[in-house]
Amino acid sequence: MSDLVIIESPGKTKALENYLGKGYKVVASIGHVRDLPKSSLGVDIEHGFAAKYVNIREKTDLLNHLKTDAKKANIVYLATDPDREGEAISWHLLSVIDVPEDKIRRVTFNEITKNAVKAGMASPRTINMDLVNSQQTRRILDRIVGYKLSPFLWHTIRSGLSAGRVQSVAARIVVDRENEIRSFVPEEYWKIDAYLLTPDNKPLVAHYFGKNGEKDDLHNKEEAEAVYNGSKENKFTVTSVKKGTKTRSPQPPFTTSTLLQDASRKLNFRSARTMKVAQELYEGVDLGAEHGGSQGLITYMRTDSVRISAEAVTAVRDLILREYGEQYLPQKPRYFRTKASAQDAHEAIRPSHTENTPEMIKKYLSADQYKLYKLIWERFVACQMEAAVYSTVNAVINAGEYEYHASGSTPRFKGYLALYEEGVDEKKEKEEKLPPMSEGDGLTLDKLEHEQKFTEPPLRYTEASLMKFLEEQGIGRPSTFTPTITTIISRGYVKREGKTLFATQLGEVTVALMKENFPDIIDYRFTAGMENKLDDIANGKAEMETVLGAFWKKFSQDLDKAEDKSKNKTAFVEQTGIICDKCGAEMIVKSGKYGNFAACPNYPKCKNTIKLDKNGKPVVKKEKTEPEKTDMICEKCGGAMVIRHGRYGDFYSCENFPRCRNTKPIESGIQVPCPVCGKPVIKKFSKKGSFYACSGYPECDFSTSNTPTEKICEICGKNLFEKKNKELVCLNKQCKKKK
Repeated sequence: MSDLVIIESPGKTKALENYLGKGYKVVASIGHVRDLPKSSLGVDIEHGFAAKYVNIREKTDLLNHLKTDAKKANIVYLATDPDREGEAISWHLLSVIDVPEDKIRRVTFNEITKNAVKAGMASPRTINMDLVNSQQTRRILDRIVGYKLSPFLWHTIRSGLSAGRVQSVAARIVVDRENEIRSFVPEEYWKIDAYLLTPDNKPLVAHYFGKNGEKDDLHNKEEAEAVYNGSKENKFTVTSVKKGTKTRSPQPPFTTSTLLQDASRKLNFRSARTMKVAQELYEGVDLGAEHGGSQGLITYMRTDSVRISAEAVTAVRDLILREYGEQYLPQKPRYFRTKASAQDAHEAIRPSHTENTPEMIKKYLSADQYKLYKLIWERFVACQMEAAVYSTVNAVINAGEYEYHASGSTPRFKGYLALYEEGVDEKKEKEEKLPPMSEGDGLTLDKLEHEQKFTEPPLRYTEASLMKFLEEQGIGRPSTFTPTITTIISRGYVKREGKTLFATQLGEVTVALMKENFPDIIDYRFTAGMENKLDDIANGKAEMETVLGAFWKKFSQDLDKAEDKSKNKTAFVEQTGIICDKCGAEMIVKSGKYGNFAACPNYPKCKNTIKLDKNGKPVVKKEKTEPEKTDMICEKCGGAMVIRHGRYGDFYSCENFPRCRNTKPIESGIQVPCPVCGKPVIKKFSKKGSFYACSGYPECDFSTSNTPTEKICEICGKNLFEKKNKELVCLNKQCKKKK
């Protein structure tokens, strides 16, 4: 009788079976097996917020198999993910598999490698109820807010809306930025640049700084022209040259948040895509026998820590010394300080084996897996490399009383930048190299330019910058960022255009209503404070019932007041700008089973509706075109054959469809005889694309993805076919002459 190991994801099964060997059976719960019921609140608020969990209906067969396997096993290892969610899943599994607790062992793996798996199996423990209660508290909080607040939104704004604790704050952040942009008042300022030549006739650009050694901002044309004219009347002289060096140190290895941000900036990955690929890399990829078979390529991807194990530091330092040389290896390892608010339950995100370079295993990875693994690998290796060193020059140039500054830097030693450079949200001005100059040098003025400028409003958020702000404010946790952003977009509070996030009219109205009636729910500090309380529960410093009780007391009072205030108010109506073509009224947005649609406000007198796409624009129906008739006759019913347009291209079809379903592919391209039987080769279509096949099918099953040509094989006289690389090939099996 073997031991049973239950994990969350089936993607890790193969790798774990390889490491554990015989005597173990590995099965997956595929996420949660129990949850709060969909049809009711599922929380007994009056009796200690007791949760009424039910088995997930879709998991019935899986649970039966798990129960059977658990009863047969000597020991059951609950090896779900090493976080609060994973701890809660193990607790739920313990409740449903119905075996004695002395048969249960809780184990965790920070990475799916042989050493980590063996270490985890050798250190079993009991289920940590503090972690479970922290997860339960979050789930119950979100359920209470969702079930109690959503009905209020239905009758005050529109049906079908939902509210969430963290999602509401995230929507508010985007709306607040929209209001900042809307209320922004540009301020005028002027910029003056002097294009100069050194005594060696080398060009440089200096920027106006001030007057008599003091900073002077130019606010209008009159001030700018006074400086412009005064500067032109004087000679430009170098009064100070300061040379120095500056270093630029590498960033820490990735946390969940920084990985999501950098993948957005550098790979243009949305957060959901990044987490999906990271999960695949963590669970394991088959690298073939030469690299040890299936193995996890990165450590656990849900972490807020920048801590690195001593073993990993030693391995990466050995790699840097071997691949880059002594000059790239610091005398001492780099260690990074984790934020005080971090849970620090797991290491930073890093490669499980640094020796698995991206190029070495590229052929085993999908395109997305390779891109993300390369990003993680390079960031981790770079974090242990020497700093980059720059030579800097700062020059002060005077034209009479007017002072201009010029600065430049040149790389002296690339350091970690030889491998990796972190992405940024906004492009920085590139510092140019300054030509040699000395104090007292006279400079020749080539041209002097003054330009009017205006201050610009703050940029709208992207996924990357929004996640950065959420992290800085302590709102939610990195593992919640992806579902939070996905939810506010899918609910219509925020829309995405390219990388940019915009607040919608619905989002602005909802946030305004929430600010008026539920200031705590939508407050940054309150939401961040709740995250700290969840951390306290996880660390055994607070009780679940106490935290929930304090929240419910204030929230229920706000809800009662809001319900009273809304009794005499009319529900919000979102206009579409579309005029009803039946009665002339402006149509409004309604929600239905299949999403939003435009409806006439005069319903039921006018029942006109128009389907809307995800951007709120009318869906244009394609006009039906009459099929093109041909001279061909259907051999089955005698009707005319017509040309119809299908999913995979045009084809011949009987005009009497659907009574007669006779169809034929359209012969297209060069008509050549089949190299096997001599019948015509025709072009066909499938889900994978077009190909060429013998018209004598099924008697002759010749087919090819190569294109027929008019060129003839010199040996057998058959037509040659052209490959994608333009190479000509004879497909006659008796010949196969290549040209």
